[in-house]
Amino acid sequence: VFLYKMTHGQTDLCIASVNANRYRSELQDVIGMFVSTLPYRMQLDSYWSFDELVKHVRDKCLTNLSHSHYPLQHILADHHLNQSNASFLETMFDFITVSDTTDQLYFNNVHVKEEPLEQSYDVAKFDLSLDFFYNSSLSLEAAAAVVATGTDRLSCCFQCSHDLFDQTTVALVARRLELLFEQLFGSKHNDDLLTKSFTPINKLCLVLPEESEEMQARFFHRLENVDDKG
Repeated sequence: VFLYKMTHGQTDLCIASVNANRYRSELQDVIGMFVSTLPYRMQLDSYWSFDELVKHVRDKCLTNLSHSHYPLQHILADHHLNQSNASFLETMFDFITVSDTTDQLYFNNVHVKEEPLEQSYDVAKFDLSLDFFYNSSLSLEAAAAVVATGTDRLSCCFQCSHDLFDQTTVALVARRLELLFEQLFGSKHNDDLLTKSFTPINKLCLVLPEESEEMQARFFHRLENVDDKG
C-alpha cells in the first residue's frame, strides 16, 4: 500500500524479495547457502480494501514460492534483462524474524551459541531501505507489556545513503509511513476497524496534517482586491 501511494497510484508494481529456497524436504537440514531472489509482480485494483489487497499479495507470494527453484539469471534472460537494468531489483522487501530461541541450537550434541556481529551503519547497503523486524517469541500480551522498554513485537527502521537523502527527507517519508499505519491500525474501536477493512486503498492518504493545513490556507486565501460583500 505504501509503494502504491508513494508512486502516485501505480497499480502495476514489481519488487524483489529473498527466500530460503529450500523447496524440497531433503534440503531443510542441509548446511549451505540456498537463498535466492525472486520478483514479485503485483497488479492492484485501487478500489480493493486493505484486507482484499493482503489476500491478493498472500496468494501471489505463495504462487511465487512454488517456483523459487527457478534461478534469477534465467528469469532475467527470459525477459531480456540483466541486473543493471532490472528495475524490480531496485526495490527489495526483506522481513526479518528474530526469536529468543535461536540460541538453542545444537550440532552433533554441541551447543552452538549465537554471537551478534557488530553492524556498521556508516555505509548503507542500498540507497534506501526499510527493514521490518518481527520478534516471534513475544506473545501479543508480552509485546504490549514491553512496549515501554522498546522491545516491540514488530518494529521497523529506515536506512539510507546520506549522499542521496538528507535527514529531513527520510524523516518525512517515515512520517508518511507512520500516518498510513495509523489509518490502517490506529483505531481501538471495533466499529472503526470494521469500516477500515472495507475502505478502498485509494482513500488512504499520505498528506501530513501541516501539509493539509497549508493547502487549505492557499486554497481559501482571500484576495485583497476581491470584495465579497453584497
